[in-house]
Amino acid sequence: MAVTRTGSRRRGRDESSTRVRVSRVERGDLWVRVSTIGTTGERPFVLVPGIGVSSDYFERLAPNLNAFGPVHALDLPGFAGVTHPRKALTIRQFADLVGAAIDDLGLKDPIVVGHSMGTQIVTDLAARRPELSTLVLIGPVVNPAERRVTVAARRFLQAAWHEPGRVKVLALRAYLVCGVHWFSQVLPKMMTYPIEQQLPKVRAHTLVIRGEHDAVAPRSWVEQIGRLVPSSRLWEMPGAAHSVMHAHAEEVARLCVEHAEQPPRPGEGGELQHYADAGDGTERGEFDFTPQEAAQAVLATVREGVAIARGDDAAIGEAKSEHAEAMLAAHDRAERRRADEQSEEAQSDEEARADDEDDAAADDASRTGRTERDGRTTAS
Repeated sequence: MAVTRTGSRRRGRDESSTRVRVSRVERGDLWVRVSTIGTTGERPFVLVPGIGVSSDYFERLAPNLNAFGPVHALDLPGFAGVTHPRKALTIRQFADLVGAAIDDLGLKDPIVVGHSMGTQIVTDLAARRPELSTLVLIGPVVNPAERRVTVAARRFLQAAWHEPGRVKVLALRAYLVCGVHWFSQVLPKMMTYPIEQQLPKVRAHTLVIRGEHDAVAPRSWVEQIGRLVPSSRLWEMPGAAHSVMHAHAEEVARLCVEHAEQPPRPGEGGELQHYADAGDGTERGEFDFTPQEAAQAVLATVREGVAIARGDDAAIGEAKSEHAEAMLAAHDRAERRRADEQSEEAQSDEEARADDEDDAAADDASRTGRTERDGRTTAS
């Protein structure tokens, strides 16, 4: 069933939505980097990325969610320059660290969002924390029918073909920072984690989102999740792949907010709904950078990398903020351009209709005049 979403009750964007504050949550030798935007709102969000990647995967989703509440995006041990532990962590250990972040940040019933391996982490946490009422799983893994590394790699490549260029750049950069050794240590933990056994224990209202071209999270697997979770709703985004929350950030944010505001109806998880009128997922035309903004974004990325290497959280936050400001300015300019083009097109259509009406009126007058002349001629 295709459904057009018309939006929900939301605040305007928080004035601090481009100001990123970076902090740490520590538990013994382990720590998590937390990037936070926004200070006000109805409920906070906690975003957990997948294997190998960083919180930058949420760079477009986070500002859209921030129109509803503060957003805390996490970088987990071993990823995004966070110190590598001595040995690979299990999904349960990652989940405990996310729980520690929620506790240390003083968050009350946040909306917890996981992507890819992050869905395993947040599921494990929610299964043990019944006080968490709202869960979002984006591109959930691993499909139990395909729990083999070779198959998973093939599915990932199939999905990656449909990802926008920016996502591919983010992924390559993140995997280089993570390193092959740590990735290969964590991968078996992800592949063997039995998420299907934990899903029935989740009492949180659960939103599951997949992209149309997401071979990693196929439709049949998402539908199975809907049957396993006691309270769920399922959505598929046309034109999207595994990282559906990037090119379709506005649509995914809208689904998350609506889900938080209105829990699923009983049995709603039995139907996979299709989001109508979504973008094509290419991100073409989404940004209109000036040369200065393009340079600012690139330099900010470089400065962030240097700050990560130095372990300077304040500098990381400053670099992320500069990058966010450039991205927002370019996005807003593109939005204004599209609005102007639509306005001009509507005005052109209106003028064309007016011309057609004038021509039709002239034709009517001409026909009326001929009829009157013909009538006089006949009378004579």
